[in-house]
Amino acid sequence: MSKVNVLVVDDAPFIRDLVRKCLRNAFPGMTIDDAVNGRKAMAMLGKEAFDLVLCDWEMPEMSGLELLTWCRQQPEMKNLQFIMVTSRGDKENVIQAIQAGVSDFVGKPFTNEQLLTKVKKALTRIGKLDNLMATGPARVNSAFANDSLNALTAGKPEVAKVTTAAPAATPARAQAAAPRPAAAAAAPTGRGQGQLRLASGTQPCVIKALSLKEALLVVRRGEALPQVLEGAVLDLEQGENAEVARLNGYLHAVVALEPKPDSDWLQLTFKFVDQDAQKLDYLSRLIARGTAQKHFTPGA
Repeated sequence: MSKVNVLVVDDAPFIRDLVRKCLRNAFPGMTIDDAVNGRKAMAMLGKEAFDLVLCDWEMPEMSGLELLTWCRQQPEMKNLQFIMVTSRGDKENVIQAIQAGVSDFVGKPFTNEQLLTKVKKALTRIGKLDNLMATGPARVNSAFANDSLNALTAGKPEVAKVTTAAPAATPARAQAAAPRPAAAAAAPTGRGQGQLRLASGTQPCVIKALSLKEALLVVRRGEALPQVLEGAVLDLEQGENAEVARLNGYLHAVVALEPKPDSDWLQLTFKFVDQDAQKLDYLSRLIARGTAQKHFTPGA
């Protein structure tokens, strides 16, 4: 019975951990390796045969698009299943990836079901899904493998208190106290705005405070409550040139902004997981310009 080798490529440990755990739980018998960027992945692909690559687009040293282009230049990788896991959903980016030979896309943020649907389609195309489902326990071979909670909280035990998220049916319950970002802009001017993309949908948000590690966001409460540790993407468009940055991360804390059970507004602490130097530079410029506002009045 032939095994299935999968390579997960992403510079964010949080994302790699999410993908590994999802695959390991769904596909017993799958061999899972990972790499922190395209350069590391290229070295691994040159030494071992893989059936499927799940790859981020924006990474330091070598992007996902550059890795895909290199793969399609190798005769033995012409039919390699290559799924781009990315927050880049613009038409021009999709066309670029299709022209380079991408097999499929998974948009960030994604649910386990969305990821597994794409993986099953890819394995079906190469005739390995049935065999995979009949094999034994999965093996995870990764220098970066660790518990997902540790990957999210950097080993801080006090953060574990926020991991029990409130059910969506009880919107009045605040799930954790949101800490003020330590490196937030001291005296921001003007109102910073963005789009927060969750698996349940996209909604506008106000940036209350911003640092290189996290953002304090204010959103209007909807039918589905955002959940602590939920993966998300924050789209920021700022400046005269309308620069756009797509920042990957997760929700560290969710609280009611107003001191009442039927608060219309929520305050979210959004932790960044990207290690990309360009994104960090962009954040630095936003902070220097005073993008975030210090105070927010509900309904303003």
